[in-house]
Amino acid sequence: MKLYFELLWIFAKIGLFTIGGGYAMVPLIEREFVDNKRWISKEDFIDLLAVAQSVPGILAINMAIFVGYRLKGIKGAVATAFGTAFPSFAIILAIALFFTNFKDNEAVIKVFKGIRPAVVALIAAPCLQMAKSARLTWRNAIIPVIATVLIWLMAVSPIYVIIAGGVGGYLYGAVFRKKKGGSQC
Repeated sequence: MKLYFELLWIFAKIGLFTIGGGYAMVPLIEREFVDNKRWISKEDFIDLLAVAQSVPGILAINMAIFVGYRLKGIKGAVATAFGTAFPSFAIILAIALFFTNFKDNEAVIKVFKGIRPAVVALIAAPCLQMAKSARLTWRNAIIPVIATVLIWLMAVSPIYVIIAGGVGGYLYGAVFRKKKGGSQC
């Protein structure tokens, strides 16, 4: 029972003190569960992150659910999901109740403008870390660049890009295994 409360508390702290959404939470989750607690290996964390990004839903909640489930099953997933969601819910509720009273306040406007660069850095840091962990090189960096161009500049639906990436990865894996001398299960 103690571990459930610890999981809830860890994710509540991460959810409470992270500005910028799910990607900003990734390095904090990694530091806590991979580096500090050593409850999850680096490789498993990267796999959980890939799956969390692939399924529908909010990245932070998906990561919390997968980490909680990996450690303590369904009850762990519920504890971590609640821990992640509740602080944001409470903050948004408070802001919604009181924001109209001070939304035009010059100090509040300046604070929000000052937070923007920090949010960009909080999102960029895990992206760079993931690229490093995935052993992204200049040679294979062309894949995310092409995906970005297709989605952003050519207005191709991300769904088609994801499907093409999945099919391409499967075919690459099939050809690579064939060259290596058989299938690996």
